[in-house]
Amino acid sequence: MACIDLGDSIPPNTAHAVSVSLPTWKANVGYEEGEQWVIGSMVTGYPRFFIHKAIQALAADILAKHGRPGQSAMLFPTRRTARRCADFIRDKAEEASVLDLPILSLVLDPAKQFAEPLPSLAPSVSAVLFPEDLFSVAKQYWQHSGDGVSSRRAEFCHGLFRDGLLVCDSRSPSPRSPQLHRMRRGPRRYQRGASIDGFEVPNGHGHDATERRPSPPAEELADSLESSRFLEERYGRNLDVSLVENAKSAIRRRIAGVLTTDLDLASKALPVMDSNARGVPNLQENDIYLTPCGMNAIFLTHQALLKARTPQKSINFGFPYVDTLKILQKFGPGAAFYGRASSDDLDDLEARLRSGERFLALFCEFPGNPLLTCPDLARIRRLADEYDFAVVVDETIGNFINVNVLPLADVVVSSLTKIFSGDCNVMGGSIILNPGGRYYSALKSAMAHDVFEDTYWAEDVVFMERNSRDFVTRIERVNANAELICGVLEAHPLVTKVFYPKYNESRENYEACRLPKGGYGGLLSCTLKTKAHAIAFYDALETAKGPSLGTNFTLTSPYVILAHYQELEWAASFGVDPDLLRISVGLEDNLGEIFAKALRAAEAV
Repeated sequence: MACIDLGDSIPPNTAHAVSVSLPTWKANVGYEEGEQWVIGSMVTGYPRFFIHKAIQALAADILAKHGRPGQSAMLFPTRRTARRCADFIRDKAEEASVLDLPILSLVLDPAKQFAEPLPSLAPSVSAVLFPEDLFSVAKQYWQHSGDGVSSRRAEFCHGLFRDGLLVCDSRSPSPRSPQLHRMRRGPRRYQRGASIDGFEVPNGHGHDATERRPSPPAEELADSLESSRFLEERYGRNLDVSLVENAKSAIRRRIAGVLTTDLDLASKALPVMDSNARGVPNLQENDIYLTPCGMNAIFLTHQALLKARTPQKSINFGFPYVDTLKILQKFGPGAAFYGRASSDDLDDLEARLRSGERFLALFCEFPGNPLLTCPDLARIRRLADEYDFAVVVDETIGNFINVNVLPLADVVVSSLTKIFSGDCNVMGGSIILNPGGRYYSALKSAMAHDVFEDTYWAEDVVFMERNSRDFVTRIERVNANAELICGVLEAHPLVTKVFYPKYNESRENYEACRLPKGGYGGLLSCTLKTKAHAIAFYDALETAKGPSLGTNFTLTSPYVILAHYQELEWAASFGVDPDLLRISVGLEDNLGEIFAKALRAAEAV
């Protein structure tokens, strides 16, 4: 991918991109330091860290209409998710002002009738209103939980809100008034039975449907054509909204491993779930849950475990993705942290268990990020069975084409945003409950009654399903390219270490879960002799450069700078070099030469 200007979206010109260009080492540091020359140039950012401008715009308009001076708003898809945020703010903020945290739920105006597919989409937004000086606390919840609205949901709902079609529901009157705001008569086109972005809107002369005159046939035809155009523009890939449920089913079956080919959702039956899908007897489609992002899958799994079992500390085993550890620390009794995922760490954990200490669950990545270390899942499983704790494995980096971790886990989570999608333009996550697990029934109950809501926005589902159709073939290509880059790096004298499952000391643990045709994945990291070498290499590297991973194009970042800038010494204490470079390998044909060229630039230092 050609050099992308600082602050531009990755991919370029993509409204809902998941990454942002930070093309130099200095730009990454400037981002972490909050320097305006970087922050001011950013058109977007990673969605849980940078609130998308479409979401900001909707929040601003909600505040303008329903808020009070000095308030901010955080947006969520449902009232339940908004309540969780409000509870978090009350728990973490030591101010009397947090006692009043109104939740404003906006839904389709119940006084109006709408043509399909709008009612089936059920567009809604719930806003938590809070004093603006508590924004940093609310932002923590947004970042850690992944509960927030997606940019596509916000964009869609904003249009409805601007046109007066999304209104306060009866449970959440506007904080400015004890009464629900009545819809104002909008632009002239709404004074007849016209349409909002192609959806039929009733006549605005009253709430009684009998007062409305039916549209003449020509107008009905025009509305139908406009609706069709809307769907094509809105969904972008000619997939009818009526097929969203089929798209969800296709994603779940793809995750189960029973759907491995392209599929016309409109004309073909979905493959039957295999009785031994993912190597686990009796895995059903309803054991797989789709979430708006990968971190939300981890968050909801932890919430379900707290409901299903007696709340206790959890274990974060292995150097963590930053928010996994924060979830365990901030949303429950706390966490025991083992940063190396080594056999010595397991020895220590076993000693604590033998002494009587008990835990809720062990959370780990397979492999880990960014050192690609693989924990000994077989031993962890034995300890879990003996000492009664759940095992939750994040398979995002390994992915289920390369490894199968479900037989050793109670729950498997993944970020579908990454290589499952590949296009870097949509978020998503998944949770798989192992039907053979000890806590399966309790977790199913907790998910059904206390924790899970299907908040995955329809447009995001459409994009995720289409993006993931060639997942299997992309993995094969990425595996090969990653090994090619490892070879180039390993052979160069300036490279001091390459981190990759095939070369790490924990390879035996990876091999124990690797599938017969599986490779070693598309993520690797490396260190160079000096910081100056690392900077020269990064600045010269002709790949996309920014946060995230698992893209169809190669994406590089000084990961430790971005993820742990305020705790570099802490990261180093677990063997994570502050100058480490993380490389997410894509599908390009000329990667060997691209990396060789950047190494030549490092040689000139």
